[in-house]
Amino acid sequence: MNTMKPLLYLALAGFAATCSLTAQDKLAGGPYVINVTQRSATVAWVVDSGAAVLSIGGKAVKSSPALHVEKAQFTGLQAGTKYDYEIPGHPEATGSFQTAPTPGSAFQFVAYGDTRTRDDVHRKVVEAILKYSLPDFIVQTGDMVPDGSDSSFWPTFFDIERQLLRKAPYFPALGNHERNDSFFYEFFGGKAYYSFNWGNAHFTILDSDIPNVAATAAARDAFWAEETRWLEEDLKRSQNAEYRFVVAHHPPMTAVAKRQGDNPHMTALMPMFEKYKVTAAIFGHDHNYQHYLKNGVHYIITGGGGAPLYDVDTPPADITQKVISTENFVVFKVDGKKLHIEALDPSGETIEITDITH
Repeated sequence: MNTMKPLLYLALAGFAATCSLTAQDKLAGGPYVINVTQRSATVAWVVDSGAAVLSIGGKAVKSSPALHVEKAQFTGLQAGTKYDYEIPGHPEATGSFQTAPTPGSAFQFVAYGDTRTRDDVHRKVVEAILKYSLPDFIVQTGDMVPDGSDSSFWPTFFDIERQLLRKAPYFPALGNHERNDSFFYEFFGGKAYYSFNWGNAHFTILDSDIPNVAATAAARDAFWAEETRWLEEDLKRSQNAEYRFVVAHHPPMTAVAKRQGDNPHMTALMPMFEKYKVTAAIFGHDHNYQHYLKNGVHYIITGGGGAPLYDVDTPPADITQKVISTENFVVFKVDGKKLHIEALDPSGETIEITDITH
């Protein structure tokens, strides 16, 4: 009898990677692509090795899968090039992505977030993105699942996102519902905050979930001080980019009255955004759509990915462009010195259009 474990091969543009799967292992998420640059990319997929079961008095009450991630890293790729990939033995596990283009190339990306609950709504938002946009990559503003430390939620997330994740690289921000858990880092690249370039734009992804960073106030303060130092250096180095985008979960202002003043650490960053000429700062956390313009910086909140909606009852005076309590996603189209921003609801109805010309 042949006792050799079957091998899972992933092929991409002539490269190959292998990993061993035991008989009970199954594909629980992906494949999807992270850490994409002009010359490199990582293809990842989530493996379910079976579920642990909790019982009370002999009656099963809860099960949770044992998940781990397999990754294949590729270097020496060509800029602005589409690659197809596949995992042999899993005909459903195919996809494609495009590497980051050189400056001057037109591109588009989509931003959305707070997909953590109401799976049916989350599914409608993803279906709408696939129908109404052709993103080169995806920006997620956090709160992907109800509790990022509970492995039972992640297979549902990956199932709903499956077709979208197989078409475009994924750049998520850490939300408070991810609980700063190791699953987030294992699944999405191992970094709490990071930056990347795409064409003539620079993107900075922040970890704004300071309460979950550490157990003590001193450690949380030290983390935030280091992150903000890194942020300023990152923005300073990106001044040659035509556009600068900052992404985080917690917004610096809000039209949700009960949440106003909740994120002073983010509000304190606004002068830095102005100093380094950030084009747009993109957030989630509030389950609606909001857009503000203050001192040349656009602040967009897109937290309508599935979580229960919040009212927009007290919009900040003077800076409000549009606020509406609805599910949504936002498409950004960059073409040279022109930036077209369109917010849509899951039916494809336009919520707001903003055009910026440099």
